[in-house]
Amino acid sequence: MHKAPGSGADTVVFDLEDAVAPGRKAEARESVNGVLTDPGFDPDCEVCLRVNPTPSVADEDLAVALSGTPRVDSVMVPKADSAAGVREMDELLREHGYDLPVIALCESASGVLHAEEIAATPAVDAVAFGAEDLSADIGATRTDEGTEVSHARQHVVLAASDAGIDAIDTVFTDIEETDRLAEETRFAGQLGYDGKMAIHPAQVSVINEAFTPGDEEVEWAERVLEARDDAEADGRGVFRVDDEMIDAPLIARAERIMERHRASTE
Repeated sequence: MHKAPGSGADTVVFDLEDAVAPGRKAEARESVNGVLTDPGFDPDCEVCLRVNPTPSVADEDLAVALSGTPRVDSVMVPKADSAAGVREMDELLREHGYDLPVIALCESASGVLHAEEIAATPAVDAVAFGAEDLSADIGATRTDEGTEVSHARQHVVLAASDAGIDAIDTVFTDIEETDRLAEETRFAGQLGYDGKMAIHPAQVSVINEAFTPGDEEVEWAERVLEARDDAEADGRGVFRVDDEMIDAPLIARAERIMERHRASTE
């Protein structure tokens, strides 16, 4: 846990749910609290606590893991099935004295179908898509192509966009297949996702690189935005760059590219 921020991830998640055997939850809570309250633990990245989905168990997670003065920035709610369930978790957080943004993990049939309501919940700062648990929930067989979760994957990113919050793509479980991870991550970016969850430190650099715009993309975006400024000065709404007619959707794409480019250099 102390080493996790050194991976280069934007957010590190300390998982008290699926990563912990049922009989070792108490031990895990104490271990997480020991790190979060360590005065020497103050990384530059965001620190997130992933609690258990059952409110009574989550209550124990928060009571122990967040006791004292922990360094924590957000809470991940797994198996988020409804807006009401997310609000209950937010209320639980407030009972423990914390007003923290929530990352809601939509990874069930109910969670995907209610993604719009979940994403629109005030406490929710981002939604994440979980393909593995969704597949288990609906009885689907996972394939390399991912067609069995394609609709759900796109539904979650649409819900996030409608709510104006970030969308985080599902994990890629084959740690050794870095080429496929890069391809999957680029595709997630094309779908509109803002990030991707990693399950191993070796995946972080691959994901970061896939979300970082290339030199040609950045140069194109710079030309578009410069031409936009000139067009606005002349009172024109549509203009041409590199023999391509540019209008509002392409301007938005250029702005998104530059936003990611700036984030990669910070």
